[in-house]
Amino acid sequence: MRRLLLLLLKVIISLLLLYVSLRTVNLAALGERLSRLNVGWIIAALSLQAAQVALQALRWRAIALGCGAKLTQRAAVRINFVAAFFNQVLPSTIGGDAARVILLARGGGGWASAAYSVMIDRVAGIVALAIIVIGCLPWTLTLLQDPIAQVILLLIGAGAIAGAFIFIIIGVLRLPLLKLWAPTRHLVEVSRTARQLMQSPQQATSIAIISFAIHLLTITSIWCIAQSVTASASFTLLLYMIPPVILISTIPISIAGWGVRESSMIVAFTYAGLAAGDGLIVSILFGLTAFAIGALGGAVWITGDIAMSTVRTTSMPSSD
Repeated sequence: MRRLLLLLLKVIISLLLLYVSLRTVNLAALGERLSRLNVGWIIAALSLQAAQVALQALRWRAIALGCGAKLTQRAAVRINFVAAFFNQVLPSTIGGDAARVILLARGGGGWASAAYSVMIDRVAGIVALAIIVIGCLPWTLTLLQDPIAQVILLLIGAGAIAGAFIFIIIGVLRLPLLKLWAPTRHLVEVSRTARQLMQSPQQATSIAIISFAIHLLTITSIWCIAQSVTASASFTLLLYMIPPVILISTIPISIAGWGVRESSMIVAFTYAGLAAGDGLIVSILFGLTAFAIGALGGAVWITGDIAMSTVRTTSMPSSD
């Protein structure tokens, strides 16, 4: 009952934020822009998002192997597409992560290895995004004249980096108190496993390159969507604006980021001196293209064959 109420609350938050976002723009003008949609650019955006799912699978597989789970690339790609489906029907990215854990574990990957690999994969993605946010700050802050907005942006980037640092440090401290509670014991093990992965320069570099490439594909996909409706947003501006929006959208307070993403995109476009309506229409189309990719994953899930026979298990790496 409690989970149902929480899900209902997130649905209400999504709908409320969407309603507020829609009230800020001219709906008639929005509809007219959509009627002149360039389908070619949308197909390009969909292709980039599909490639992004494949790259995410490549990163996850590298991490899963480091966690002790044998996972073929084909199985990783199929599972990631299924996860994309659950990302669209459940709160934020939590649904997709849970799907990856369950499918890998039930396929013989082991519950610990599956859960650890997904957690580390999620942290790797957020850290790369935070680095992009911080790296672009000298230019982004010139777009933001509001001191409050500047502080919020700094907190977003610094907070994500600080969280990752704490995550790594937890496995080094070896505090006795952390071993008293099962969730914290697992957190320590995940932290130690992540540190072991980082100690391999080749693995760490590969994961970092893939992570940055994934976010670059996201930004390029959104740029294609902006081109499809002739929105006045250059690729450089989107490079500065989109990473903070994505970071905010990962907060699990809505369904698939709907509402939160639109509100954040409108604010980002407004601060950049662009039309709020452009931010809204680009965000909605991005959500719809992500939904289309998720629908493809849903089709893979419905067929039932996620190639689990290609998943084998080895022992977890020692935490000592």
